[in-house]
Amino acid sequence: MSTISLTAPSYPNWLNRQEYPFKSNYFTLPVGRMHYVDQGEGEPVVMLHGNPGWSFEYRNVIKHVSFSMRCIVPDLIGFGLSDKPFNWSYLPEEHASNIELFLDSLNLSKITLVVNDWGGPIGLSYAIRYPQKIKKIILLNTWLWPVDQDPHFVRFSKMMGGEVGRFLITHFNIFGKVVVRQAVGDKRKLTSEIHRHYYQHLEKKSDRKGCTVFPKEIVGSSEWLKTLWAQREKINHIPTTIIWGMKDIAFRPTDLEQWITSCPQAKVIRLNAVGHFPQEEAPEIIVQQILSPFQS
Repeated sequence: MSTISLTAPSYPNWLNRQEYPFKSNYFTLPVGRMHYVDQGEGEPVVMLHGNPGWSFEYRNVIKHVSFSMRCIVPDLIGFGLSDKPFNWSYLPEEHASNIELFLDSLNLSKITLVVNDWGGPIGLSYAIRYPQKIKKIILLNTWLWPVDQDPHFVRFSKMMGGEVGRFLITHFNIFGKVVVRQAVGDKRKLTSEIHRHYYQHLEKKSDRKGCTVFPKEIVGSSEWLKTLWAQREKINHIPTTIIWGMKDIAFRPTDLEQWITSCPQAKVIRLNAVGHFPQEEAPEIIVQQILSPFQS
């Protein structure tokens, strides 16, 4: 059984509440409490993060969009202000099941779905199951297809998802401290004050299991990704905007082309100076696309 918690939240001392002034909410899952932001009123905008992010990275989108729409931004279990149980699989398919339980509990319709990184397959799996609930999709440097035959992804998955990578993440929090910074297009925009929020939510070694699992599953979850990709026609009719950071070291222009080939009707916005996190690096573009009517 899953429930929404009204317990008064306590905020960690590392969190800059001026940057992140939102009220905390919790949804209780069988595996633990999922933290989420629920800000504003109107049609819902659901924003999903990847690894090692959390709702913090969407803060500047929420601040503007919540004046006219309802922003719903969860932290995946193991990230942000959500619980971080050690004895759980953290498989992307299980994250997707959590998100399905969470969104179903809110009884939403006409959803604008914004996804980045692992938030892509996790969120799009919900859209594939319930296309009638989705009004618009905004893709931010993400993917949906199996990449077990792509040397670029296989190499990264083997390196960061292997024994050495897991050791570095577990003991040194290297994904948040180093990989995030490398993935940003203009590193001057990622100040130390902002950057620390990408790794301080994973304070303890035991908090980092979710962060260690995702890299391995880039290849390890190929069968699940294959199943999703085979069903993409279920969402091809939904108006889609692709906002792509062209300086991303994870998702390349070739991956953007894969989306364009699959979704020729999509509106495409290329951001030449932006890397992996358009929501962090160019939030104003995302705000504009969420609030404006879809145009092909």
